[in-house]
Amino acid sequence: MPDKAAPMDLTRFSALADAYGGRVQTWPEAERAAALAFAQSEEGKAVLHRAAGLDSLLAGYEVPPPSIDLHARIVQAGTASLAPRVRARRWWLGFGLAGVGLAGALAGTLAIAMLDMPSRSDHFNLETAATAFGDTGTDADTSEEGS
Repeated sequence: MPDKAAPMDLTRFSALADAYGGRVQTWPEAERAAALAFAQSEEGKAVLHRAAGLDSLLAGYEVPPPSIDLHARIVQAGTASLAPRVRARRWWLGFGLAGVGLAGALAGTLAIAMLDMPSRSDHFNLETAATAFGDTGTDADTSEEGS
């Protein structure tokens, strides 16, 4: 057994007509049965007549296309306000790229300095004493052969 819809009052019927227009068929389904019953009253007919008049007025309204002058002014205003922001963004982007480049150069210099640092020790390192012509160790003779 379906639930019987609560009877519609003038305030609720007027609010629905203001929101959904003068055709009860476009109203929410839960409200239609009670609205159709109330629409048979004189008050309901008056509300629907007023809403139908507004519906026809709105249906006939047409927005004219913008003029070429208005279009040009809108585009000009948009590009004028955008230009300083674009310049500032490009400046900060260049500044950031220069900062990144400087940080990279500094990090590279520091890495090379740390890796190329000679080891300081008190003992003699054979690897650094060897040359292509032979060993230049501590006991190597520095005089020429045959003299």
